[in-house]
Amino acid sequence: MVMSSGPSSALRRRTLVGALLAAAAVPVVAGCQSKSGAAGPGAGTGSPSASPSATPATITVSPANAAVDVRPDAPVTVSAADGTLTDVKVTAADGTVLDGALDAAGTTWTSSATLSTATAYTVHAVAANVAGTATTQDSTLTTLTPAATAFPSVSPLTGKEVGVGMPVIVTFDSPVAKDRRAVVEQHLVVTASPNPVEGSWSWQSDSKVEFRPAQYWPAHSAVHVDVDLGGVEVAPGVWGKTRDIDFTIGSAMVSTVDIAAHTLTVTRDGEVLKTIPVTLGQSGSGGKFVTRSGTKVIMSLEASRQMNSETTGIGQNDPNYYNVNVKYAMRVTNSGEFLHAAPWSVGSQGRANVSHGCTGMSTENAKWMFDHSKMGDVVVYTGSDRTIEPGNGFNVWNQTYQQWQQGSALTA
Repeated sequence: MVMSSGPSSALRRRTLVGALLAAAAVPVVAGCQSKSGAAGPGAGTGSPSASPSATPATITVSPANAAVDVRPDAPVTVSAADGTLTDVKVTAADGTVLDGALDAAGTTWTSSATLSTATAYTVHAVAANVAGTATTQDSTLTTLTPAATAFPSVSPLTGKEVGVGMPVIVTFDSPVAKDRRAVVEQHLVVTASPNPVEGSWSWQSDSKVEFRPAQYWPAHSAVHVDVDLGGVEVAPGVWGKTRDIDFTIGSAMVSTVDIAAHTLTVTRDGEVLKTIPVTLGQSGSGGKFVTRSGTKVIMSLEASRQMNSETTGIGQNDPNYYNVNVKYAMRVTNSGEFLHAAPWSVGSQGRANVSHGCTGMSTENAKWMFDHSKMGDVVVYTGSDRTIEPGNGFNVWNQTYQQWQQGSALTA
């Protein structure tokens, strides 16, 4: 720390001589006054003393100089005594400047952003006392290197165009502690432009959290997801990672399947494009093939897919066993419901439900639907008593927004 210098030696000597002469004169004056027993009006009191120099400002930085293994979520504070701060800059080794703010008194600066892990920082601070004399202090700190990290996988990926029903899904490769979920949510920021949206995160498990707007995304929007978890401890000794994701919302493709009427009505931006005859899940067999009602979201699109009933628990000895390659498959549930080409059931399409739960249509209609669809498009199914189960697909629209918010750690 550099302190402001005091008076010169010559000045100190002149001051000292003056003080001694004044002290020597005091007994003489006192002796004259003793003759009358009191000082007369206007009697002198001696020469005024010299004004003291201003106290230099001092600067305190926390964490202390050369600190190591600093937690990334620990704030950096710089405070001044006997003066005010005129400049504070905290810089990472790569040149990134840490955000922060000065209080109203101008005496304390506090960082507002988290530090990065395994990073060296320099702190440069300047303060001035009442006389304007500057004090400068420089220090360093180094953050800890995590013993373990939790990587957040994000869907959709950067560059994707998705439908208005697409949730933002963040899946960690290790669990997030329950008491850390609120701070994790605070560092997951979703913004949409040009029209902002209200939305909420909701925890689906200890390693998965999903975001949906209060209503469907506005069509033709841009969405940015700031995953700012590099300085967040998601579980004891486990730190997150920072990512930035940018994707777009395309046209509003919202289709409706009437299970009882055997029809699929496709709309784009509110305009009906086509009504397609379909077949849905057959009754009987204890209802295990009945197509579920509810609001579903297209999860993936495959031009060709091998469908084997053994993946759904129907073995080769079961009369309902199948193993067939289908064209233009669009998945809408984890349990195996798809929209796809079913040329073998064209005679029943629009007339009867004969499938094992999927939405079957002609190859021509399936190709048209496939060409007009994207991940995140909404397909609303009505007309059956079997409802879609929680977590079965991108199942975020079968709760009211208020119900969805109950899954957020920030509402607790």
